[in-house]
Amino acid sequence: MSKYDHIRNEAYEANMQLPKLGLVLFTFGNVSAADRSLGVFAIKPSGVPYEQLSPEKMVIVDFDGKTVDGSLRPSSDTLTHAVLYKHWEKIGGITHTHSTYATSWAQSQRDIPIFGTTHADHNTVDVPCAPPMSDEMIRGDYEYQTGFQILNCFKEKKLDYEEVEMVLVGNHAPFTWGKDAAKAVYNSAVLESVAQMALLTEQINPKAPRLKDALIKKHFERKHGPNSYYGQ
Repeated sequence: MSKYDHIRNEAYEANMQLPKLGLVLFTFGNVSAADRSLGVFAIKPSGVPYEQLSPEKMVIVDFDGKTVDGSLRPSSDTLTHAVLYKHWEKIGGITHTHSTYATSWAQSQRDIPIFGTTHADHNTVDVPCAPPMSDEMIRGDYEYQTGFQILNCFKEKKLDYEEVEMVLVGNHAPFTWGKDAAKAVYNSAVLESVAQMALLTEQINPKAPRLKDALIKKHFERKHGPNSYYGQ
């Protein structure tokens, strides 16, 4: 038994959901699971096919991105995860994919408009798209700077990471997070669905209006408000 077994298992189970949900191709994408008390997170090893993964292959990394335990190299996106964990202290899981529809919005450098109640069930704002990375940041430590690209976007748009658990990285792809790895994957699946619906909405009606504020408030608060009544 290892003191890291619980987050290795959590990260493994979450990563295995990505191909099942149609969110990844080949080895694209990764999920991490953090243990704040230990100051580490478990993340998918780089370039290993999903069918070859096991809990033991998950790599343990600290919040500076340094490998603490494991024989494989961690995901190439590890430093992005590390930056987010270090600065956003209430998240316990992060997911990164190149899912088709969310990535298409990221490549278009557009926020995803809040057109309907499915979106409002999870967010009260458009899904933000961080501007493309500057040349100076690209020349630096790219994956590390991607974390700051996300942080800067939330700061500039005055968004709360506890309320908005997803972002598009301009010209790149989506990242999502949550209280644990399972919630991060859930948010990734929701984001992909919302991205697809928004695209179809604009194709059907290029002048489709944004969802009105009363419906945004109603749908978000029935699931997340002080008097929420959705679910058991």
